[in-house]
Order: sequence, then structure tokens, then C-alpha cells
Amino acid sequence: MITDGHRDPCPSPRQSFRVVLPYGVQANCKDDTDTAMTGSTDFLEISAAARLAYRHTPGKSPGVLFCPGFNSNMQGEKALALEAWCSSQGRQYTRFDYSGHGESSGRFEEGTIGRWRDDTVAILDEVTSGPQVIVGSSMGGWIMLLAAMLRPERVSALVGIAAAPDFTQSLHDHGLDNTQRQQLQVSGYCDLPNCYDDGEPYRISRRLLEEGRDHLLLTGEIAIDIPVRLIHGQRDDDVPWQRALVLADRLRSDDVEVQLVKAGGHRLSEPADLARLARTLAALLAGVE
Repeated sequence: MITDGHRDPCPSPRQSFRVVLPYGVQANCKDDTDTAMTGSTDFLEISAAARLAYRHTPGKSPGVLFCPGFNSNMQGEKALALEAWCSSQGRQYTRFDYSGHGESSGRFEEGTIGRWRDDTVAILDEVTSGPQVIVGSSMGGWIMLLAAMLRPERVSALVGIAAAPDFTQSLHDHGLDNTQRQQLQVSGYCDLPNCYDDGEPYRISRRLLEEGRDHLLLTGEIAIDIPVRLIHGQRDDDVPWQRALVLADRLRSDDVEVQLVKAGGHRLSEPADLARLARTLAALLAGVE
């Protein structure tokens, strides 16, 4: 994903590995788009022609709701590692696909920040129960903030992983070359290089960039008063780690902590990263239960 005119070097070829989480939990994971779990997917009908794919595990509250990143889905390493950890704790857990992502209906290039926010709120309202801690990865870190502002009574805390609030504006201002800008004006979309996964380009619509302006957060105080934990890699070439410090400053809450991972890239999906995420979530839940 490109958010600030930078792109990660292409990762090494896909490989399977075993993630060892705290409390002796183990989860077999592959890369973010080639991982499957046993069990069936359920669907939430949000209109006559639209439905959201999700997987929900009942358990104690507060539950954990995972928001994936841009053009990602609920089968990624972080989503599955969190599911394994929550299961080991008997804790409620929900993961889902936004419209146009994964198994959900819709076309990716027709998506907007507002629509994906509304998808998240629909899952929060109709699938989860009781208070929730939302974990958001990359774009999901922006979506979690917007959802928490709409449902403050339901959200107990937030964890952002390489959170990318306002990335559409950064992309518009700094991430497009002249050819892409011309394509955007003529066709209403442009294609951005993608060295992840299957290498297919990201198709970015003019509407995504324009509608994103309605949801910008970093221009002023963010009216969120709950605990927030932000984890960011200092070798993240997609979302600069300084974005976490700006976000922490904008949040109205005083209970905000930032963890900088010196050797961490954008995805933060290595075994050590997943173990850090689990530790962070465990400590956060202990304070809000």
C-alpha cells in the first residue's frame, strides 16, 4: 500500500511459519492474503444487494474487533493470530471484510473511507456484543478512530498498528506522479504499483480521494477519550512512523502510548511483532475489564 509517496521494498517470497503467542498459544500463519482457517464464514446483510463477510467467536467481554488494512482482508496474519489469542482467553473476537474486500460483496474500486467506516459500525452494532477493543491495522487504524467516535458507548479502547489516518490526503498531495494525476482526471481512477501479494496494481478512484476529505482527523483535536495504544515500525516505508506521534498528540485522551519498533516495517506481522501485539492487548484489556 502506498500512502505517502513511498513503497516498501518487496518482501521475501511467501513462506509458512508458526507464530508462538503468549500463554502457549500457537497459530499457523502464511502471508496476509493466502491464509485460511477452519470454520465457516457468516454474512451480515446490510442491504438488498450488499453483504459483509465476518467470523465471530463468542466469549467474555470486552471483545476484540479487528479492522484490516487497505485492500487487505480478515485472513491475514494479525487477524488470525489475534483470533488464536482471544480463543485461548475465552474472549469474544470478531474479524470481517469491508465492502469490496475478501469475501464481502461490492467492488474494491467503488469503496470509500465513509463506506468502510459504516461497514465497521454495522459489524459493531449487529455482530458484536458488549464493550469492544478495536484493533486497526494501517487504514484500519483510521477506520477504528472513526468508528469509536460514532459509537463511544461501545468502544473501550483502541490499538493501532501502523495506523494511517488521513492517508488519502497524503496520497493525493504527495503520492501521485504526473501520469497518475492525468489518469485520475481523465478516467476517474489511477493505478498504483503493488509489490505485495500477486502484484496486481492498486486501483485508486478519484471518489476515494475526494470523499476521504470528509473524514480527515489530523487537522485538529480528535474527540476520543479512551485508552489508545499505537505500535509503529521505524522502517515503515508506507506510513512514516512520525504519523503515530502526530496522532498521539491530536487525541484528546491522556491515556495514549506509542511503541516504536526500530526494525519494524509496515506490516508488523513477524512472530515477534504478533507476540508484542498480544502483550499490548493483554495489558490494555486488564485495565479496561
